[in-house]
Amino acid sequence: MRNRATTVGAVCAATTGIIWGGQFVVGKSALGRVDAFPLTTIRYAAAAILLLGLLAASEGRKALSPGAHWKRLFWLGTLGFAGFNLFAYTGLAHARPQSAALITALAPLLTALVLWARTRVRPGWLTFALLAVALAGVALVISEGHPSTIVSGGIGWGDGLVLAGVFSFVLYSLGAAELPDFSALRYTALTAALGWISIAAATAVAAGSGLVSLPPAGDVWAVAPQIAYLTVPGAVIAVMTWNAAIGLLGAQNAVLFGNLIPVSTFVIEIFRGYRPHWVELAGAALTIAALTANNLLTRRNAPRTETEDERRRKPAMAET
Repeated sequence: MRNRATTVGAVCAATTGIIWGGQFVVGKSALGRVDAFPLTTIRYAAAAILLLGLLAASEGRKALSPGAHWKRLFWLGTLGFAGFNLFAYTGLAHARPQSAALITALAPLLTALVLWARTRVRPGWLTFALLAVALAGVALVISEGHPSTIVSGGIGWGDGLVLAGVFSFVLYSLGAAELPDFSALRYTALTAALGWISIAAATAVAAGSGLVSLPPAGDVWAVAPQIAYLTVPGAVIAVMTWNAAIGLLGAQNAVLFGNLIPVSTFVIEIFRGYRPHWVELAGAALTIAALTANNLLTRRNAPRTETEDERRRKPAMAET
């Protein structure tokens, strides 16, 4: 059962990485017509409606109530949806996609450091070693085989905003593990809906103060295909599979799959006609090898823990 849960968690995490890899290309093109604030407000209004509808259909209307957890869900939704998207997409409009992708790949390191600060338990050296290998591969990929260009290009304020967004999502991801009684769908739907309140409020304040401009209907319609991708696969499917992966693998193991995000962006560019250098291909292989090694070692060495399905079945088993 544990091996099956690990496999399903790995598939979920990889699905998220692949989908989000496409968002760097799709999102960058949308930001040329619509600012990050209204773009995020529009996509998550639609995403929240879809998620709540799916939740009601699969778990019943009672699942729509956050109950006593509403404050925690509100703040987690603010971090994961308002924090990540407003910071990251505003930063992406002013940063090179290469540096933004590298910063996104820092999520495993940030997660390990946050867990270290919370639990006072230092992660194993193997986690850091595999993370270093994965990051080395990512650096080769996004720098087109010349890692020195990342340093020479410098880190601007847009890159700092992307880092703030990644840190926000790390805290949100850790929050998913704190509510084991919530299914991945329920956690995603409620945090997205409550987080949208913060997104809409931030957009209203930014527009009212003149910091951002609301786009005309023509501009929104022009990027409707991008919004559709960012909403359905990006905001609904990928976040649900991500939260499922957190529940099945644990946050520190799941976030290692975040290294697939820049690799996926790299693959998309190949299909669009880009011809990579052999060093870049070696970097992609390094990243995949590090992720695979971590997954196999986790299966072999991890202590026996309850899976999400087993936790849900406990009350029913106790009654029989």
